[in-house]
Amino acid sequence: MNQPLICMTLTGKTLDEDLKLVKKYEKYIDLVELRVDHLTEDEQLNARRFPAMIYQPCILTIRRDIDGGQFTGGDFARTNLFARALAFANPDKSKNFAYVDFEEDFHIPSIQDAAMAFGVRIIRSCHNMTEPILNIRERCDIMRKTGYEIPKIAFMPHSLSDVLNLLKEGEAMTQYEHILCAMGPEGFPSRVLASRTNSFLTYVSPEEVLQNTKAIGHIDPITINEMYHFKSINQDTSLYGIAGWPLIKTSSPEIHNKGYAEKKLNAVYIPYRSQLISDTLTFCEGIGVKGLSVTVPHKESVMYYIHEQSPEVVQIGACNTLVRKNNKWLGYNTDAPGFRRALEEFLGPVKIKHKKVAVIGAGGAAKAIIYVLKQMGARVCIFNRTVETAAQLAEKYGFTYCQLDAHCAAKLDEYSTLIVQTTSVGMNAEGPSSSENDPIYFYDFRGNELLFDIVYEPSTTPVMKRASIAGCRVCNGYKMLEYQAYEQFKLFTGLDYEKK
Repeated sequence: MNQPLICMTLTGKTLDEDLKLVKKYEKYIDLVELRVDHLTEDEQLNARRFPAMIYQPCILTIRRDIDGGQFTGGDFARTNLFARALAFANPDKSKNFAYVDFEEDFHIPSIQDAAMAFGVRIIRSCHNMTEPILNIRERCDIMRKTGYEIPKIAFMPHSLSDVLNLLKEGEAMTQYEHILCAMGPEGFPSRVLASRTNSFLTYVSPEEVLQNTKAIGHIDPITINEMYHFKSINQDTSLYGIAGWPLIKTSSPEIHNKGYAEKKLNAVYIPYRSQLISDTLTFCEGIGVKGLSVTVPHKESVMYYIHEQSPEVVQIGACNTLVRKNNKWLGYNTDAPGFRRALEEFLGPVKIKHKKVAVIGAGGAAKAIIYVLKQMGARVCIFNRTVETAAQLAEKYGFTYCQLDAHCAAKLDEYSTLIVQTTSVGMNAEGPSSSENDPIYFYDFRGNELLFDIVYEPSTTPVMKRASIAGCRVCNGYKMLEYQAYEQFKLFTGLDYEKK
């Protein structure tokens, strides 16, 4: 099968708006899909003009609301729009729609015959916005009435196992062109790995209107090309990635994929999103993933599935890196060396040996950080909402602990030489500090504290902003992320990420 094409879905309100987006992204895409259902009513009547306005092949789509679209005008009105958009075919086929998307239950012989007579290929689609579709090959065979049609299946998976089934069935489908796609956050791998399903194309959306298709899992054309190197992915590409939930934003793919490109490795690193680490591991085993970063909330639960653990993982009690060898998962912790290197750079000449340090949180990341602080000789107090968890971790290292609430302000002040914020509170946060986005909202910074927040998105969290205004030196978690990723890269590939 040929390399999948990149199709940019256009959901602007006017043809001119869509035209500007095509011109902006034209070097990143192979064809476009005009979503007529997103146009204003007046603009819908002029859809026929659009193919002649651009140089790329164009799919005509008028998606019903029951299939995830915006069209609510009824079958008669939609049929008329299809007829109007396909009528008056131009002798120059490049000025006509190259494809038209009809659902599997939409059969109007006169329109279908006209499309075929004008050389417009029919995409015969099946959408399920709430349930997975399992009998993929069988459904495609049924929808493909003639050798001229391209069957398309798109569904909302319930788990990564549904996506794995799509990848496995698609892998064996080499007899005819088809389009396969799992939607939503779990379905993301099916978009980047479209070559694994032998899919005719994968869909993207312009950054400017990404919100219109974000719920079904679209990404923008630049990201799929420049971060994931989509055109280079093939059956021989080594697979790596990151496991977590909800994993809304992560910079790990950018770091790892940049390294693969610089080392000229045929490899790609993508997010595998699932609430269950067991679901993720089964999926990764099924598609042959060789290495996996592990983030919130799986750093501790993943340990139940590791066949061999490094000494650091055993000591820390959390794992953020998996390597697949001889059908076994080997577990490592690169958070610890990543944090230590980033912290030492942040501290500069400041030494924390024998100094009182506060750690906010007691999860997987906190365990690695506390392990490092013990090595560096700090005196630590662990602050956590669930005091029992903090107590267990503190007892392990001979540290003290305190419940994280407004009553702990005095204790936090006592251990405020360095404050290390390890929770996800503040991640993707906007607006001023509050109890929802600032884990120590009740604490008044004096201005001489050092604050290290492991969150890196946004680059300045609400608590960092408060501390900075008070005169504190602050640091986010990006360098920690970067340095632990370098350690992972070495474990995954055997190569040093950084140039000597």
